[in-house]
Amino acid sequence: MKIFVTGGAGYVGSHSVRALLDAGHEVVAYDNLSQGHRAAVDTRATLIVGDLADKDLLHRTLSGGGYDGVMHFAAFLDVGESVREPLKYYENNFGNTIGMLQIMRDAGIKKFVFSSTCATYGEPASMPITEDMPQHPINPYGHTKLAMEWAMRDCATAWGLGGCALRYFNASGASADATIGEDHDPESHLIPLVLQVALGQRDSIKIFGDDYPTPDGTCLRDYIHVEDLGTAHVKAMETQNPSEFRYYNVGTGNAASVKDIIEAARKVTGHAIPAELIERRPGDPPELFADPTKIKTELGWSPKFDNITGVIESAWKWHKSHPDGYDE
Repeated sequence: MKIFVTGGAGYVGSHSVRALLDAGHEVVAYDNLSQGHRAAVDTRATLIVGDLADKDLLHRTLSGGGYDGVMHFAAFLDVGESVREPLKYYENNFGNTIGMLQIMRDAGIKKFVFSSTCATYGEPASMPITEDMPQHPINPYGHTKLAMEWAMRDCATAWGLGGCALRYFNASGASADATIGEDHDPESHLIPLVLQVALGQRDSIKIFGDDYPTPDGTCLRDYIHVEDLGTAHVKAMETQNPSEFRYYNVGTGNAASVKDIIEAARKVTGHAIPAELIERRPGDPPELFADPTKIKTELGWSPKFDNITGVIESAWKWHKSHPDGYDE
């Protein structure tokens, strides 16, 4: 298949581009490089530098391009920023994506794999999270992702879109060969922040509260390796049918606490990694982790990385060999 990948120079997008190529597909990556990195795009893929808001460029690219499907990662994802600037998120994550779906409809492209999120569930009443639980997002980022799921479902009925929403949990880790990995500016994810301490780029790691109702008092999260996310996206694309809306949680089903991450990083790096306990952040749920039974059963997918040590080892290999990220 020939697949168009928006946000293909980003963290999850670049790993999914590689997974598609390894599976024998032809890939065109599309990215404005505002958050992505040219060096992250596999040289076997074609890169088009363009913005999701550029409908003329999207139309020229998708119409007559012989594409079988679109894999969509080009979204803003900072929850805090979404609260401060909701219209920015609605404009890009919803409005620009709707514009792309219109172009896909006109071009006759009906396979669409969408990067959704566990944030659409909000704060579930119980764990683990299953796909049939109510979706009540608590921030504009989650609202925009859920709104796109609704649009996909309606488009499946109206004009035959075959759409799959992958609601994934905490993306983490790096490629096995350490050539692509996580490089955000500013960085907000726990594992790279912890490893920056080990690299001497930070004095300590902050722990936001240790009085949650969890075994060690710190928040629990489901860390899914980015290569496992890539294979999930490939399986979703390869099995997607027109006029069908599907949705899956993509996680390991295992939860690691903040203290678990820090302790595992200490063992992997051999660094003391000082930690500083400070007050809770507002809105942090005590625990979020997936029940991945549905995707395992229906798509035959399962994660290669099912423990946090392996995830951190891959991330450490990347950060140690790329202490300044892609350094573009």
